[in-house]
Amino acid sequence: MSGAVQAVAERMPVDRQRLALEGFFSIMEHWGVDNTIARRLLGSPAERTFYEWKRGKVGRLPEDTLRRIGYIAGIWKALQIVYSQPDLADSWVKRPNAFFGGQTPLERMAAGDVTDLAAVRTYIDAARAPWS
Repeated sequence: MSGAVQAVAERMPVDRQRLALEGFFSIMEHWGVDNTIARRLLGSPAERTFYEWKRGKVGRLPEDTLRRIGYIAGIWKALQIVYSQPDLADSWVKRPNAFFGGQTPLERMAAGDVTDLAAVRTYIDAARAPWS
């Protein structure tokens, strides 16, 4: 991790980190994502930690987790721009996509590595470009 990313994470107040997690869990609800997949999207924190986060008990989050939440939030925002109907935006992550080898974007995002989230973010940002 670069020193700049770590410095930003260290400066982000815990209450803002809690809000970021609340936003993440809200997106998961809109997308109909179960807890197993949500944990994978967050980088597979310990099960106990995940459920504490879900209940709003948040200390300082790992930088990797914040980065992952940032990708998810960016994907969410781009989908809201691309699709005028929220149900289409929300269902996009569960529709097979030839670009991802027939996988759904959610399957690609949940493959485990933060680069998988980045790949989906890059794809949807490219689709969003005409509306930017």
